Amino acid sequence: MTTVTLVMPAPIERATGGNAYDRRMAEALPGLGIETRLAAVTGEFPHPGADDQQRLRATLQSQVDGAVLVVDGLILGGLPELFAEQANRLRLIGLVHHPLADETGLSHPSAEALRQSEARSLALCEGIIATSAFTARRIKTLGLSHRPVHVAPPGTAPRPLAEGSDGDPTLLCVASLTPRKAQHVLIDALNGMQDQPWHCTLAGEDRLNPAYARRIRRQIETQRLDRRITVTGALDTDRLENAYHRADLFVLPAVYEGYGMVIDEAIARGLPVVSTQGGAIPDTLPPGAGILVPPHDADALRKTLSQLLRDPATHRQLAQGARAARAALTTPDQAAAGFAAALREVLGHD
Repeated sequence: MTTVTLVMPAPIERATGGNAYDRRMAEALPGLGIETRLAAVTGEFPHPGADDQQRLRATLQSQVDGAVLVVDGLILGGLPELFAEQANRLRLIGLVHHPLADETGLSHPSAEALRQSEARSLALCEGIIATSAFTARRIKTLGLSHRPVHVAPPGTAPRPLAEGSDGDPTLLCVASLTPRKAQHVLIDALNGMQDQPWHCTLAGEDRLNPAYARRIRRQIETQRLDRRITVTGALDTDRLENAYHRADLFVLPAVYEGYGMVIDEAIARGLPVVSTQGGAIPDTLPPGAGILVPPHDADALRKTLSQLLRDPATHRQLAQGARAARAALTTPDQAAAGFAAALREVLGHD
């Protein structure tokens, strides 16, 4: 049996799309003949402190010669010198959710430094796996690697159909409170809709960028939306499932996504989606299941949300599109099989 170690950010249970993908693959691969070990490493990646770098170095040093390590790109991309220390004796495979240089809010020099760093890290790898065709294209466009990139998208099982709210229409946004997810744009859009009935829930990890999380809470308070917008933080499985079940519309104002797993999660429950044209989102959202607006555009988002809330017929049409797309989702088993096939192709054996 092939054995791989998946190196991912700690804590393993962190509520991000990248960690969810890593967990799901690690859980499914043993059933496909690939024994998988998890190595969760602490640190504010891609720029961890000295102590966290030393812990990662120790993790790499503890691996036997020839060990196969699948390294999450958030960890790999910023530390080429550290991985170069062990690259001659370990078989490294880069797992790229989205290029680090595409992160929102970076200055041009910072983005270029990350692009060069990630290119050096990926040059150490025996192979590269991307979680979307869009990310595979971005790897080529940014000049991060000229080797073939294998694509292994995530999978989502159909869930019970959302029942919707009992009262005012409920909008649900599931995303970490970080600038790339752009909840501030959604709040600005909703601020111009106070004459309409609605309630919005912002569910997602609020500890990744504490300054931005504070900004979001201040914005809600300043715009006097605290009774209409609820910020929950990360929700456990049952509470998150209930939030989806009671929603009428899913909203993701993200500036950029390397895939957008939460869009699949919304479709899995038959929820229509309003999102942006940022990154891979146009590839991820099935036709007829939602509406996309330009990123950063609160006015366009406000207009779209307002029209949907005022036009039940269009909402029903999009919900029907989401339910039709639900049946065509890639399942977790199919996703794991695709990831296993990519691994075997990189490693050169069945």
